[in-house]
Amino acid sequence: MTMAMEAEIQELVTPGQVLGKASQLKAGKGAYVSTENGTIYASLTGFRSLIPPPSDSVDQRSTVEVTGHKAHGAVPQPGSIVFARVTKVMARTASADIVCVDSKSVREKFTGIIRQQDVRATEIDKVDMHLSFRPGDIIRALVLSLGDARAYYLSTAKNELGVVSAESAAGGTMVPISWTEMQCPLTGQVEPRKVAKVEA
Repeated sequence: MTMAMEAEIQELVTPGQVLGKASQLKAGKGAYVSTENGTIYASLTGFRSLIPPPSDSVDQRSTVEVTGHKAHGAVPQPGSIVFARVTKVMARTASADIVCVDSKSVREKFTGIIRQQDVRATEIDKVDMHLSFRPGDIIRALVLSLGDARAYYLSTAKNELGVVSAESAAGGTMVPISWTEMQCPLTGQVEPRKVAKVEA
């Protein structure tokens, strides 16, 4: 009886909020389990609800779900490919606003963080964030996990990931000329970037 009552009690949660432990609950829609600590987190803004297991189920854990409180667009999940606009570049990290998830636009604001070790697969210790990204760049990235402060950790450490569109200081849309450089068609100036491989 108590579990049925619990399913009716709905609590508003936001992305990154802890919903419980995987040892006691199963992750349903709008929730996922962190493999690092076995904690279940919300992946979208909505109402938390508990669904009791079927009486004949071997696994007697309840399922925790988050259902959207409004019509929402796509939500980043670990493993998603996203497009994001770089907003800030610092010594060890870059921040970006996620605008598209698996080719679907987002309606809520999701922040992504690219850490120095996730920029590329080789010579990780030599990565210079300011030579990889600039504010305003559009990047293609892989969602690794939900990190701290409700931001998603992103990776560009594959050939097809990285900067896909960038504007030069002169206002031109730059053209990739190598894995690490883009060129302004207006001035011919070359700027460093972690360039995504262009699909033929």
